[in-house]
Amino acid sequence: MAERLNKCPLCKSGLFLNYTEIIDHAVSKESFMICKCQNCSLLFTNPRPKEEKIGPYYEFPEYYSHEKNNKTFTQIIYNLVRDYTVSKKIKLITKLKGKGKILDYGCGTGEFLQAAKSKGWKIKGVEPTAKARNQANTILENKVFENIDQIDEKKKYDIISLFHVLEHIHSLRKTIKKILSHLKSDGYIIIAVPNPESFDAQRYGKDWAGWDVPRHLYHFNQIALKNFEQLFDLELVEVNPMLFDSYYVSLLSEGYINPSQTLISKYLKAVKNGWKSNKSAKDQIGQYSSNLFIFRKK
Repeated sequence: MAERLNKCPLCKSGLFLNYTEIIDHAVSKESFMICKCQNCSLLFTNPRPKEEKIGPYYEFPEYYSHEKNNKTFTQIIYNLVRDYTVSKKIKLITKLKGKGKILDYGCGTGEFLQAAKSKGWKIKGVEPTAKARNQANTILENKVFENIDQIDEKKKYDIISLFHVLEHIHSLRKTIKKILSHLKSDGYIIIAVPNPESFDAQRYGKDWAGWDVPRHLYHFNQIALKNFEQLFDLELVEVNPMLFDSYYVSLLSEGYINPSQTLISKYLKAVKNGWKSNKSAKDQIGQYSSNLFIFRKK
């Protein structure tokens, strides 16, 4: 059973129009309509699977953020890149706060929190998916919970991170308000999201893997992010590119366009278009495949 929204999930405006229809290439092969809010520019899937019914849409081998075992060449590369990006994330939070308390919302199998803990951070995680959460808790001593309501409401954190998670949250406004209630007054919230206005998004069109319907419920362009900032009374202090995302998204997109092409062909095209996307973003004021936004409370 799907739910149909009559208001924008971000600004609650009732003014939105159909924007594009996208196929779920990864799992169901169903088509989903994406609408665009005329007030805040948020793109959102509508109608969409209910929160309690969306689980099966995540059950496919290529959903690597919920899987630790290396089974394919692509997954081996993915995990190597993940290890590198974890080290970059540790450098970022150390630059922002040195050491302190961190809450990672949507922490997957826990590699980032494990690295943060090894550097002296006090950690907590939230991960709704049981398989990933159980794997994380085997290395994090049960520091990962199913939902934000299980976190002690009195606990405050220096940094809260959502790496490619915001676009998955059903109760968007309600959940962000709860998350921000756990942020210290001088803390930072770090949010990474894909960019529907990037070169690779334009290059692949409806076959762009970044749409990832219905798992990705929202898509934030720069205008929508500005409205997000104002709505939750935040101040954007820094934006960083996520350079590897253009290659990964291009690789998946190539598979959607032509599933029968060889792995070598897919990789060559993905590298070419990923490089073009990053190059283009330098000339278009940060229009990378994905960006990492650092906010603090006003």
